[in-house]
Amino acid sequence: MKDPFTPDLDRIDRNILRALQEDGRLSNADLASKVNVSAPTCHRRTQRLFEDGYITGVRAQVAPHAVGLGAVAMVGVVLDRSTPDSFAAFEEAVAGLPFVLDCALVAGDFDYLLKIRVGDMNDFNRLHGQTLIALPGVRQTRTFFVMKEVKDNAPLPF
Repeated sequence: MKDPFTPDLDRIDRNILRALQEDGRLSNADLASKVNVSAPTCHRRTQRLFEDGYITGVRAQVAPHAVGLGAVAMVGVVLDRSTPDSFAAFEEAVAGLPFVLDCALVAGDFDYLLKIRVGDMNDFNRLHGQTLIALPGVRQTRTFFVMKEVKDNAPLPF
């Protein structure tokens, strides 16, 4: 019986994805051993997972504090209009901001929720005053400073 959440993935594909989420630096031989298939089979399946869009990239997780980006702020943004054009203009502007890690269109009190990494409160204050409130269509922002990251960038559960 196929899993309704991952209809095109069998047990081996899911095991490959889980293993790569845990350690994206696994060699093909180590990955094959871990999921109990031959190296050529593992390579073929991994390539297919990339080609079919199940794996969108592999990257290093950098320690934020080590590079001077230890402060996290979650920013709720309300736009002055709820139109496709105002959403598109805001999204295009946010896409070019390297300090915005995540941007999601949300339901509720805000139009967007942003996850931002900065060095400290002074950095955030400068970015807020110079950049965030000047983004297209921004009427209001509401900021929540993260005191402790309990769980961040967890693997997908499937």
